Amino acid sequence: MGIEKPANDSFFETFSSENFHTICDQLADMDSDLGAIIKDHGYPPMWTRPNTYETLVHIILEQQVSLASALAALKKLQEKTITLTPENILKLSDEELKACYVSRQKTIYLRSLALALVEKRLDLDVLGRLPNDDVRSQLTALKGIGNWTTDVYLMFVLQRADIFPVGDLAAVNALKRAKKLPKETPRENLLEVAAFWKPYRTVATMILWHHYLSSPFRS
Repeated sequence: MGIEKPANDSFFETFSSENFHTICDQLADMDSDLGAIIKDHGYPPMWTRPNTYETLVHIILEQQVSLASALAALKKLQEKTITLTPENILKLSDEELKACYVSRQKTIYLRSLALALVEKRLDLDVLGRLPNDDVRSQLTALKGIGNWTTDVYLMFVLQRADIFPVGDLAAVNALKRAKKLPKETPRENLLEVAAFWKPYRTVATMILWHHYLSSPFRS
């Protein structure tokens, strides 16, 4: 595994295309339910995104809406700005953002993030070198960015290997189905199940998402 050492001496573990399938195989050996998913559907995609303002915009747009709706809004913003940068978003009026399918609330979030980057209160390159807790602390200090958005950023962008996004309905529902757990299973129990996959909970989650997206009946 690729292990990096941040400045404060806390370690974090990442994954890459070189070790992704190896980690999947290890998880399949550890957990027969994850192994069954890989056997039925093959390896999951290794979902990744670049460390850019546009990526964080995309994740914010995905909050509490369908992936298709978020992608439609992102494409409209890309068309409108040509280059989706903090500076270009700050030039758009409320009406222009609304025409790009961005809600009033998310308009506030996108501008708040843009200002933080323009004013150098947030540096995405620096975030990439920080431990998970420090990344979470900096991002969740911004309006409209909570734990789910931070989890997706850590998993997709920074490729941190040991994140379980307990606030993600697709991952939670896939976990319940894979483990044949009742729908009313509490959050604490789900976290206990996910703890078994340490230190590779991110990759286990990608296997669960693969299960969710590959199954004909989603719940």
